[in-house]
Amino acid sequence: MAAERSGFYRRTLESLLARGVLDRSMSMLVVAGGRGDRDVFRSLGFRDVTISNLDAQTRDVEPYRWERQDAEALTYEADAFDWAVVSAGLHHCRSPHRALLELYRVARRGLFALEARDSALMRAAIRLGLVDEYELAAVADHDFSSGGVRNTPVPNYVYRWTEREVEKTIASAAPHARHEFLWFHEFELPLSSFEVGGARRRLGRVLGALRPAARAVARLAPGQGNLFAFAVLKAGALQPWLRTGDDGPAPDEAEIRRRLGL
Repeated sequence: MAAERSGFYRRTLESLLARGVLDRSMSMLVVAGGRGDRDVFRSLGFRDVTISNLDAQTRDVEPYRWERQDAEALTYEADAFDWAVVSAGLHHCRSPHRALLELYRVARRGLFALEARDSALMRAAIRLGLVDEYELAAVADHDFSSGGVRNTPVPNYVYRWTEREVEKTIASAAPHARHEFLWFHEFELPLSSFEVGGARRRLGRVLGALRPAARAVARLAPGQGNLFAFAVLKAGALQPWLRTGDDGPAPDEAEIRRRLGL
């Protein structure tokens, strides 16, 4: 796990703990996880963590449990865990949206995801060749045998999110429910990705010199930061035009008629 992302990962979880949204005794499922996730959760004192992945090489995650799971087709029942978590794993899926909704399905209280944000600054960086549109570097780092889409050697497209896209995805899957969304943004130049290759190392040194200016821009426009995380809290409340029926949510006819002026 890159040092930039590891620090952001820890700080966002600390923020959720400080808000009282998370508790160290809650059951946590991590998908597309590994030893980097283990290190973050262990450093924060979480006790009930299951770390899953398609890759059996990641199974050394003691003191936590490890299970082989496909993020796009989890075998767990709905609401099996208090929280479901993914850090930089959704963009390795063939359908990032499907994986996000699997996290939503198995989480009783909420989900947390750390992914790249789609922004004007990021799109400019792609055009300049500063960041990858397809994750070539990850496959190279895994000796061209894995690290791509669904952990194959085929470089995956790096799917980047916006806040509105997260909201629309959740609302489409669960239109009956009201949710709370929490957003986290930071900017940190991905210098660790420039450690391989002479030309990339030289470019990394140039970017390092620009770090203070880049951080100043990110403070003025947080949405342009390259580090992005979000939490979706399941409030348990129905939309105001619904009521609890015998078989689940049912339309509140009086409220709908009132809203439509019927």
